[in-house]
Amino acid sequence: MPSAIILASGSPFRRQLLENAGLKFTVVRPEIDERAVEAPLEASGATPEDVAQVLAEAKALDVSERHPGALVIGSDQTLSLGDRVFHKPKDMEGAREHLLALSGNTHQLNSAVAIVKDGETLWRHVDVAQMTMRKLEPAFIGRHLASVGAKALGSVGAYQIEGEGIQLFEKVVGDHFTIVGLPLLALLSKLRELGAIDG
Repeated sequence: MPSAIILASGSPFRRQLLENAGLKFTVVRPEIDERAVEAPLEASGATPEDVAQVLAEAKALDVSERHPGALVIGSDQTLSLGDRVFHKPKDMEGAREHLLALSGNTHQLNSAVAIVKDGETLWRHVDVAQMTMRKLEPAFIGRHLASVGAKALGSVGAYQIEGEGIQLFEKVVGDHFTIVGLPLLALLSKLRELGAIDG
């Protein structure tokens, strides 16, 4: 009998991706301080891809400790522009600053996923998307944020590509699922390989 599958994430987007794919799973929010995990990584010069991977694994390991026998999926996403790593904006002013910084530039979304069972990491993967934002006028940024409201605070880039955020871009190179926050095709392939889903 296949192991139970747990998604170690509070993200409604990741949950929706797995539901849409027809997976049977439960959701358990990890209890980790992401900034505390991140701080020594950034100090050591870890890449944004590395940071996403460590956070994805930390989330899965945390939930795995409380759910023996389950396959636990952890995921995280970082956004990087050059050397700068972005975090979810704390307020609308932070969202405005994010969009001003990203305007006219190509940033990178690094989506990581890990599968853990009984405290052992069975698999880890990072996928990257390149996102080119068009040059945005400050007045347009204000109108855009007024339109989307608090949703802007729910992602690292202050936008949702699956919603009005698509209007901010002139070019996107990468997998749609990776951009939304989970490298779904690679994950489904690994779950089939592990015998966790029918394949």
